[in-house]
Parts: sequence; structure tokens; C-alpha cells
Amino acid sequence: MRKDFDTNTDGPGSATGRKLEKYGAATLDLVERVVDLGVDHAVVLMRHSAREFAPDRHDLENPLTAEGRELALELGARLPKHLLLRAYASPPERCMETAALVLEGHRRDGGATTRHRPLEALSVFYALDQMKMWKGMNAAGGLVPYVGAWVRGEVPEDAMMPADLAARLVLRVLAEKIRQPLAERQLDLCVSHDMTLYLLREVLLGEPAVGPAVGFLDALVLYRDGDDLWMTSHHGERQRMGEKLGDVDRS
Repeated sequence: MRKDFDTNTDGPGSATGRKLEKYGAATLDLVERVVDLGVDHAVVLMRHSAREFAPDRHDLENPLTAEGRELALELGARLPKHLLLRAYASPPERCMETAALVLEGHRRDGGATTRHRPLEALSVFYALDQMKMWKGMNAAGGLVPYVGAWVRGEVPEDAMMPADLAARLVLRVLAEKIRQPLAERQLDLCVSHDMTLYLLREVLLGEPAVGPAVGFLDALVLYRDGDDLWMTSHHGERQRMGEKLGDVDRS
């Protein structure tokens, strides 16, 4: 049985610069739009770069492809250089390597960086029984319909944490990064999986999982503007996050 969290298997482009038109360009545009608002500190929740889909491996053990490594380096090289870059990642190798390579690309092109480290909150912590989740995903016809069923409360309670709770827990972790800056101008990169992005898009932004696919290096951005936190994706309008955080965002 093939175990895929990540379902976008589109082929590579002809050169790294052109590939970023497909993977990563929307995230760069999103970051630039947020920076243009005068935001000095933002958190980017991003899917990892292009990865292998070997059917004989557990999905979480599939690494980045050579193309994926180039894409991550190029993305880092093109991030705004006035921002200090700090990174976190889901523990699987492809997420950790994506974070490391984005940092390297940013640093090579003159940007300041700190370090990257694993963060369980960016993993698939919400899967309480991975085998039952895989079986449910196959029965539903794939990741996207399974996420929809999960959000609607139609999956077994012993398979998945409640979707609303999982989304808010991730949001709280991202919001805490905003509250703990290291520099006046900073970007926190949080590398995760497409399932997490589909979840937050649907629960927090009201963007159904059946909408645009979450591609490699696609992202959501969280930032403070005025008295509230906002989240935005590549699609739709930004949404207030303060009331979704409860007491966590009260300072």
C-alpha cells in the first residue's frame, strides 16, 4: 500500500529559475506582499520541497530529489535579505533538509540566519493511529477527500485528533514565534507537510481542501498587523487569527 501525505507529483521544469515559477514563486510573492505592508516579523508555514515517491518506503522516509534541493536553495537565495531567517521543521529528513537548504541559500546570498531544528508541532502529530489513517485515506480516495472528511468529523476518533483542535494547536505554536523574536526584522520558516497546510487552510481560512492543490514550497503566512494576528494563503483574503487563539495572543 502506498502511503502518501504528499500528493503533488508534477514533473520538474527545465531550469531552477523557471522551476520556481511552479514551486516556490507563490510563496516568494506572498512574503513580499506581507513585507510591503510594513511587517517586520512573519512566520511562514511551508510545505517541504520536491520529494521522492518510492513505493517501497514508508512515506515519511522519502527524501528530497536533486531538483527539490535546488529549489530550496533558490528559494532561500530570493528571500528578502533584510530579514533574519530562523527555521523549524517536521522531523522527517525531507522537511529538515528543506529548512537547512533554505537557510543556506539565504546565507549564501548575504542574508543573516540562525539555525534550524525539529519541531513536533510541524509533524503529523494529529494522526493518533497512522495505520488507520492510511486505510481511511485509501478508502476516501486520497488525501484531499480524507482531510474534508476529517474536518467534518467523519473519521474515527481513534484515528485522528479533532481537526479544529489540531489546527489551533499548530496556530498557537506559530503565534508564539511572533511573540519571541530575535531581531527587529525577522522571518520564521516552519517546514511541514501538505496535510497540515490543507488542514489550516480549511479550518482557519475557510478555504476547502478541494480547492487549489498544495504544491511543493507552497505556504501560509502569519503576521501581526495592528492589534491582531492575520493569516493569508496564496488564495483568498487574509483572516484574523486573534479570536481563534483565545488567551494565547493576549499580551
